[in-house]
Amino acid sequence: MPLLLGGVLVAGLLLGRPGHEGLIPATWISESVGGNSLAANAFASVAGALMYFATLTEIPILQGLLGSGMGSGPALAFLLAGPALSLPNMLVINTVIGPKKTAAYVGLVVVMATLSGWFYGSFFAVN
Repeated sequence: MPLLLGGVLVAGLLLGRPGHEGLIPATWISESVGGNSLAANAFASVAGALMYFATLTEIPILQGLLGSGMGSGPALAFLLAGPALSLPNMLVINTVIGPKKTAAYVGLVVVMATLSGWFYGSFFAVN
């Protein structure tokens, strides 16, 4: 519970709330991951893959990003890549299975999250 409350607090501080700007300007978010381009989905996938989320903290962070202009396709890509990867996770996987297999795993997760987000945003998202 403390991690969830901390995640909500940090998300609110950085991303703001409806009608109030946070420390990160909404224009940065809408320019980076707004809409449903492959580049926006790829950026969201890589960002999700590099971040470390405690369980359930990605939800308030994602809600803040959506409120700041993130598209629904990139939001799905972010949610798919986030739990599957993190920087500490990649380091541990590298020591267990080696750099080539780790690169293949990371690449596949990022590519599949990107394509899934783009497909969802193109055909199923209600904007």
